[in-house]
Amino acid sequence: MALVLALVVGATAVSALARRVSVPPPIVLVAVGILVSLVPGLPQYHLDPNLVLVGFLPPLLYAEALDTSLRDLKANLRPIALLSVGLVLATALAVGYAAHLLVPGLPLAAGFVLGAIVAPTDAVAAVAIAHRLGLPRRLVTILEGESLLNDATALVTYRIGIAAVLTGAFSPGQAVLRFGLVSVVGAGVGLAVGYAIVFVRRRIDDPLTENAVSLVTPFAAYLLAEALHGSGVLAVVLTGLVVARVAPLIVSSTTRLQGQAVWEMIAYLLQGVVFALIGLQLRGILAGLGGRYSAGQLVLYAALVVGVVIAVRFIWVYPATYLPRLISRRIRAREPYPPWQAPALVSWAGLRGVVSLAAAFAVPLTAGSRPFPGRDLILFLTFAVIVVTLLLQGLTLPWVSRLLRLGGMQDDVTLLEQAGAEHTTARLALVRLDQIAAQGMLPDEVEQRLRRDLEERARRAHAVLGPGADDEHLPELVEGAVVAAASYAEARQELLRLERTEALRMWREGEIGDAALQALQRRLDLEEQQII
Repeated sequence: MALVLALVVGATAVSALARRVSVPPPIVLVAVGILVSLVPGLPQYHLDPNLVLVGFLPPLLYAEALDTSLRDLKANLRPIALLSVGLVLATALAVGYAAHLLVPGLPLAAGFVLGAIVAPTDAVAAVAIAHRLGLPRRLVTILEGESLLNDATALVTYRIGIAAVLTGAFSPGQAVLRFGLVSVVGAGVGLAVGYAIVFVRRRIDDPLTENAVSLVTPFAAYLLAEALHGSGVLAVVLTGLVVARVAPLIVSSTTRLQGQAVWEMIAYLLQGVVFALIGLQLRGILAGLGGRYSAGQLVLYAALVVGVVIAVRFIWVYPATYLPRLISRRIRAREPYPPWQAPALVSWAGLRGVVSLAAAFAVPLTAGSRPFPGRDLILFLTFAVIVVTLLLQGLTLPWVSRLLRLGGMQDDVTLLEQAGAEHTTARLALVRLDQIAAQGMLPDEVEQRLRRDLEERARRAHAVLGPGADDEHLPELVEGAVVAAASYAEARQELLRLERTEALRMWREGEIGDAALQALQRRLDLEEQQII
C-alpha cells in the first residue's frame, strides 16, 4: 500500500511539474520513471498486465471516447480505418519478419507477436500532444480515431500470434475468421451496452447515481465483451461513443458538470500512474535478459525494430492519403488533396504507450513444455520502442509542427461555430426577453441586467463572425408559451432553456459540431448552477 501511495503521489507531482514547464506529462513521467528505476536500493514496481488491461485501459479509453466527436469520426472513417486496421497489420508483419531475420532463433510467430505488441499508437500521449499543438481539427480527429480503435486490432492480432506460438500452427483463413468474429462480437457488445446505458440513464434523475453508473460503464462493456470472446477494447470505445452522442440530449447540467470533473480527475491520475510505471520497468526488464545478449546486440536489435516501426508508418501514410483520391473522383471532389505536410505530421505522431508494454508483460512464460521463445527480448524491444517514440517523437513533435506550419489552427472552425451559436442563442434570448418584459411583471432593473448580458454576448460573437450574421429569422424560432417571469431567476431560467434548445437544434442539424456544443453547454450549465 505504501508503494502504491508513493507511486500515485510521485506521478501527480511530476505531472504537475510537467504542466508548469509546458512539457507533455507522459514524456516527463517516463523519463523520471527510468531515472528512478536505476537508483540502487529502491523497490521495484512490477507492472501487472491484467491491472493495466482490465483496470486502467477501460476507463482511459472511455474517457477519451466521451470527448471524441462521433460525427467527426464518421466523416473521417476511411483514413481512420486505414490507420487503425491497415497500418497495424502492416506494422505487425514488417516488424515480425525483420525481427525473425535479425534475431537468431526467434520464430516467425514470435516475431509477429512482437509486431502486434508495438503496432498500436497510444490513445493518451499522441492526442494530448496534438491538442497542445493546436493542430487542424481534421488531423486531431484522425489521430484520436486511430489511437482509440487500433488497440482492438493490435490485441486481436496479438492473440492470434500467441496462439500460433503455443500450437506451432498458423492458418491464415482461421486467423481472418477469428479476427472478424472477435471484432464483430466486440462491436455488438459495445453498441448493446451503450444503448442499454442510455436507456437506464434516461430514467435516472439523480446526479450521483447517474455518475456512479457512468463509472461502472467501461468495465461492464469490457468484461462482457471479453467473456463472450470479443474485443473488450472495441466494446468500450463504441459504448463511449454511443453515450457521448446521446448525452447532450439526456444529461442535466448538474450531472454533466459533476461527471466532467470526475472523469478529468480519473484520467489525470491514471495517466500519471501508467506512464510512470512504464519508466519504472527498465531495471526489471534488463535483469530478465540475464546477460544473454551483449550491449551491442541489444542496441542493434532495438534500432532495427524502432526504425521499422517509424519507417512503416511513413511508407503507409502517404499512399493511404493520396491513392484513394487518385483512384476515386468522388473522394477527390469531397476531400481535396491535402498538402504534403499533413501526412508528414501524422507519420511522425506514432507514439507508443502502456498498452504495448502491458501486452508484452502478458506474453506467457512458457509455450507448452518449453520457455516462450524470445520473451525477455520481446519485453526489452517493446520498452525500447515506447521510450524512443515517446522521447524522440514526442519531444520533437512541436518543432516538427512549427517547421511544417501546421500548429495553431485547431480551434479556428470550432471558434466560428461557437461564435455562431452564441450569436444566435443570445439574439433569440433577446427576442424572448422582449416578450417576457411585455407581460409587465419583470422589474425594469432585472430586465436591463439580463439585456446587458445578452447584448454583450451577441456583440462579442458578432465581432468574431463579421458583418455576415443574419438575425431576421429569429422571431420565427420563438415558439410555445411565454413564462410570466417576476424575478431574475425565473426569467434567466426561461432564457437558458430557450438557448439550450436552440443550441441542440443547431447541433442536430449540423450547423455546429460537438466541440462547439460542448463549449456552449458548459457555459449554460455554469450559469444555470449559479441561479439554482
